[in-house]
Amino acid sequence: MSEKELIQIQDIKKFYQVGTVVVKALKGVNLSIQKNEYVAIMGPSGSGKSTLMNILGCLDTPTDGAYILNGTDVSKLSDDDLAEIRNREIGFVFQTFNLLPRYSALDNVVLPLIYAGVPKHERVERATLALENVGLGDRMEHKPNELSGGQRQRVAVARALVNRPSIILADEPTGNLDTKTSIDIMNLFEEIFSQGNTIILVTHEEDIARHARRIVRLRDGLIESDEINPDPVLKQKVILNEQ
Repeated sequence: MSEKELIQIQDIKKFYQVGTVVVKALKGVNLSIQKNEYVAIMGPSGSGKSTLMNILGCLDTPTDGAYILNGTDVSKLSDDDLAEIRNREIGFVFQTFNLLPRYSALDNVVLPLIYAGVPKHERVERATLALENVGLGDRMEHKPNELSGGQRQRVAVARALVNRPSIILADEPTGNLDTKTSIDIMNLFEEIFSQGNTIILVTHEEDIARHARRIVRLRDGLIESDEINPDPVLKQKVILNEQ
């Protein structure tokens, strides 16, 4: 594994037992991702992309094969060890935002730092800076129901970034957003990428995948293609009026 390699997936297989049937979700996937890459993972329903995302995010372990993340083989770690790796190495952005409704934006962003054992004064400083960096410095005390969909997703992005993870793993991050807000969020990912972060974007939408610099397509549990995107979508102007 080279110094620039952040992820190395070696012959990963994932099988599920459903009654008497064995479902082969991943049939031997090999994938390497370098530091500061922007990769989209695509595939139709049943292709294995959700299973691969769960393994990449240390939310699940493979049936066979090795997953080396930042120099550590995480494929056979215990649940507790995986939780520690997740909190240290991976920032998640989900389609449904996954914010705690009774907590303010600031408190939602602080949460990963509590799990990481960061002192209180530093937690607040880092969470405040993360929210300012995504343009929400004036919304820190607002609860999720007091924010627009785009603002909620920005809180989720700030929470993903606050622990300074190796990877931002975004699962359909614009799936619940309108076109204008989707452009806003993809512009934000472009800024995050330009600052040296590694982004893995899981999506079924071609127009969202085109923002990535590399597109990996899965079908029937195998990688069908893995290609550099020759013409990525860069920052776009939002023509519609601000809400």
